[in-house]
Amino acid sequence: MAKTGREKNTKNKSKHSKLMTRKKNKKKSEESLRKERLKAIIQKANSQKGED
Repeated sequence: MAKTGREKNTKNKSKHSKLMTRKKNKKKSEESLRKERLKAIIQKANSQKGED
């Protein structure tokens, strides 16, 4: 059965999807930065370990 009355509000839907994609991208970038930092720390520790 078709919905009667007002039509769906697509503005809020598009805003929400935009915000959610922004949030996902931010999380991905933070995660990659964290991985890079950990790799750098591990490499530094390994190099110091090799010198001793």
